[in-house]
Amino acid sequence: MIVLNKLRELTLSAPTAVGRPSHLSAASGLVRVASFLYIVADDELHLGVFNTDDTNPGHLIRLFDGDLPDGPRKRRKHKPDLEALTQLPASADHPHGALLVLGSGSRPNRRTGAMLTLDANGAMQGAPRQIDLAPLFAPLDDAFAEPNIEGAVVIGGELRLFQRGNKAQTENAIVRFPLLAVLDSLMSGQDVTIMTSGIDRLDLGAIDGIPLCFTDAAALPNGDMVFTTVAEDTDDAYNDGPCAGSAVGVVGNNGRLLGMYPLDRQHKVEGVAARMDGDVIRLLLVTDADDATIPAGLFGAEVEISR
Repeated sequence: MIVLNKLRELTLSAPTAVGRPSHLSAASGLVRVASFLYIVADDELHLGVFNTDDTNPGHLIRLFDGDLPDGPRKRRKHKPDLEALTQLPASADHPHGALLVLGSGSRPNRRTGAMLTLDANGAMQGAPRQIDLAPLFAPLDDAFAEPNIEGAVVIGGELRLFQRGNKAQTENAIVRFPLLAVLDSLMSGQDVTIMTSGIDRLDLGAIDGIPLCFTDAAALPNGDMVFTTVAEDTDDAYNDGPCAGSAVGVVGNNGRLLGMYPLDRQHKVEGVAARMDGDVIRLLLVTDADDATIPAGLFGAEVEISR
């Protein structure tokens, strides 16, 4: 069992809008770059920026124009549902890399993303660029009854998206795309479907009859991937439900499940960053309480890998 160590709450220097709390509550994706922690929340239009060196309140980078309704039902209907965040490697357009933000794709209005350029220190440089993700989701509509992307990683020239199941559609999968084809299509703005290079389907087990399903993922140096899962009592990709438990898992570069490690608390863990330290994976995890009044938490944890 993995022991969670709470490091801080995701408080903000200012709220995302008048009347909103000064914290992120629905943290859903996490990337660490140098001393920066970048976090998306599935009920906001912003990217949260925090620092690993202190517990000072974070600040926000606006990704999309406009405002979201305050009420939970209306907010759920209109939000872009930002669920996945990954770091892109250096390229001619982004000499120090970039961040790619992805909506879940579970509804037509959730198929928008953003690209953010990084500087040499890992900080944001310039304004975010909004991108249409429709070409990326077109093949997922054919592969899954309910597309619902919750995590993304870049490994070996591929962008790998983590498809989340639910009680009715229990299938979890890792969908592989050629990274250059994805970037060429998304940055050109051309509505050309991007073909997958493979789909790895996984059975992640269950807690009290509720299937464990992907919520995020991070790449490891050897090409393996660490991921987070929750057993959420819901039958679709739209509505939330009670969390029966969470677990961290490791999957090989070949798509084979290598291990599952339950967490010691029933937090709904939705974001993960990872680094290797010998045979230990050191994790940073963020949570979503499904309640706007409760701040998301940042936790530390460790997984020891048997060789």
